[in-house]
Amino acid sequence: MPFKETCPVEERIALFREYDTGVFTVSDLCRRHGISRETFYVWKRRREGGEGRWFEELSHATASCPHATSGRVADRVIAVRRRFPHFGPKKIKAWLERDAPKVDWPAASTIGDILKREGLVEGRRRRAIAQGDVIFPATAANEEWSIDFKGWFRTADGRRCDPLTLTDAASRYLVDVRIVEPTWAGVRAAMERIFGTIGLPEAIRSDNGSPFGSTGAGGLSALSVWWLKLGIEPRYIPPSSPQDNGRHERMHRTLKAETSKPAAATPAEQQRRFDRFRRHYNEEPSA
Repeated sequence: MPFKETCPVEERIALFREYDTGVFTVSDLCRRHGISRETFYVWKRRREGGEGRWFEELSHATASCPHATSGRVADRVIAVRRRFPHFGPKKIKAWLERDAPKVDWPAASTIGDILKREGLVEGRRRRAIAQGDVIFPATAANEEWSIDFKGWFRTADGRRCDPLTLTDAASRYLVDVRIVEPTWAGVRAAMERIFGTIGLPEAIRSDNGSPFGSTGAGGLSALSVWWLKLGIEPRYIPPSSPQDNGRHERMHRTLKAETSKPAAATPAEQQRRFDRFRRHYNEEPSA
């Protein structure tokens, strides 16, 4: 026989139906329904008070907030903002304190909340570090690298390949093409080997996707935080703007045409193709 499912409201109604029969004592009812006598009398008073929906929970929200900013103070804040539209919360607070130093003005964060409620400020979305167009192209080797994953594909044996690619922005030197796990740990392991071989760049440019970027503070991910600790500046292209990393994307087209159409039989053979491609690519003069 299936269990009967009830909700607190149904339990309270059933409790007092049983109570009205006069068959059960209060102690019996409390044991049957698993409540204390104090709880029973709370609901009994609610019921006898004449409330139409006595069996429903009341809101636990406070009726008033003793620390709420008064309407007069809020009006002063709004008036200053309208008078000086370029003032932010901190400047508004400083102006008010100068104008009326004896008044206990709210904190700048509270002033910001007042302005938001009135629609006088717009929320700002955090942008990633150095996100935007390439204003000053790299002019020296290791000044800036570009990193990305060329779209994943499967080798003939059905195994997935995620090629990580690294190029030098100034010389267009193809630093590496390596099949790795598309995670920060997989990328870090590959880059530790590269850094140990040829050193560190001053900056690395990537898209905003994982594992390079994130939606967290400044767009940083665990991988880009590691770069910062090494003294490497993370730089990001705007979302959905692969053209801002055009040289790297152009290399991807060549890489795809020469190494994965069709794909190799196994990931190991595919990696050997990538290695041969890198050697030949670096031998050719830059266009």
